[in-house]
Amino acid sequence: MERVEMIKDLQTRGLGPVAIAERLGIDRKTVSKYMAMETFGERRPSHSVDKPSKLDPFKPLIREWLEEDRKNRYKQRHTAKRIHTRLMEECPGYDASYPLVQRYVKSLREDQYEEGTQELVWHPGEAQADFGEADFYDVNGEKRSYKYLCVTFPYSNAGYTQLFGGETAECVAQGLKDIFHRIGGVPRRIVFDNASGVGRRVSEHVRMAEFFLRFKAHYGFQVTFCNPAAGHEKGNVENKVGYFRRNLFVPIQTVVDVRVFNEQLLERCEKDWQREHYKKGTSIERLFSDDRRALLYLPTASFPVCRYARLKTDGYGKFQVDGKHFYSSSPELAGREIVVRITAHTIEPLLPTGEPISIHDRRFGNQRTDTVDVRTTLSRLLRSPGSWRNSAVRDAAPEILRTSMDALGRTELKEALRLMHDLTSRYDFETAIQAMDDAARLGRLTSANASVLAARLATFTPTEPQKVDLSLYDAMLETGRSVQ
Repeated sequence: MERVEMIKDLQTRGLGPVAIAERLGIDRKTVSKYMAMETFGERRPSHSVDKPSKLDPFKPLIREWLEEDRKNRYKQRHTAKRIHTRLMEECPGYDASYPLVQRYVKSLREDQYEEGTQELVWHPGEAQADFGEADFYDVNGEKRSYKYLCVTFPYSNAGYTQLFGGETAECVAQGLKDIFHRIGGVPRRIVFDNASGVGRRVSEHVRMAEFFLRFKAHYGFQVTFCNPAAGHEKGNVENKVGYFRRNLFVPIQTVVDVRVFNEQLLERCEKDWQREHYKKGTSIERLFSDDRRALLYLPTASFPVCRYARLKTDGYGKFQVDGKHFYSSSPELAGREIVVRITAHTIEPLLPTGEPISIHDRRFGNQRTDTVDVRTTLSRLLRSPGSWRNSAVRDAAPEILRTSMDALGRTELKEALRLMHDLTSRYDFETAIQAMDDAARLGRLTSANASVLAARLATFTPTEPQKVDLSLYDAMLETGRSVQ
């Protein structure tokens, strides 16, 4: 993917397939193939698993040797041949070939050579990006911490911010994509602070995550990373992080739906552009028109901001993402490998057909979390109704319905669970629970009553009450008072 990204980068600079092929030393047909590609989103993987490289267990040691070389004279540094020889002599079990080592060492050195440098003169169409952190209230009134991605254009001092649970590559890509499509173009260059969410810094070198490389190749922008402990190199976005916190998030805001809140943030950010630039004597909005004219064109195809992972479920059908966060798939899939789609906001375990089993809100943070979609446990609960008392479905039920079902015998309880399962399949879990709860409140928890109530709930559309003009009556009352 790194070679593809180099081709797209040279393409954005105006080079043709012949010039790119000569510069990179590859076939012109290969260059033309990737120049014609418009989308680089990751496809859902097939069930076949690629074999890992034989060199994988030794890559950390190779990087360590090359890092030590930076302290030595140029002519006393490791060559690929010397690294291969040392691995054969010092590492039992090493059986990789020399060309494999040679390609890996070459890629590391090319990455070091190609790292961008920071410019302190900002031109239209260039941007900076960084994360901030602030507290918000959730729908239950509880305070929780969110990360917010800030993207600024130093030439005009215009900026945007978007809210996320963490700083992952998916969050960065989703925030950038939404901003790109809002402004109708792509910044020519974006400066990031080290490699937060975008990749991983090893000493002086940043290795971008493959997912972000795909995103970068798709939109065609260039990336520069700040030097360590050199936040002044992106001072514009550093200041904007604090500015947004003070002006948009004070007092503490309530977030019910992050995606809806982010749409509102885009509008609120643009209203801020009416003020005058701090030193150029004109409005930020007018200056941003220069930024807009310098933007790259948006690709015709939209980039799918998601990645796929093969994960093994435990005995309960749960799988683990980001180290400490567990999500349910289905009890029937316990102990099996499944494909999971990971986005900035959701975690979706998939069936072999590609359809989601359930859609979970993505969790972030260092504390362990367990997220269960109770709808996926209904089929298993039908086969063992005796576990009703300790099931997640019971905990999700309202108190009246829970009490009514607790009083049922085994046969009646199984029928009630089958009714819940059927209504969930026909409508959704929330409608099924609400209909059965309403039937229980009426004292008639039967299949017929719950089915009628569920159909009514599913088709009911609240209407706005008609406004009645009472001014006529007010006038009559005033007239009556004047006569008296």
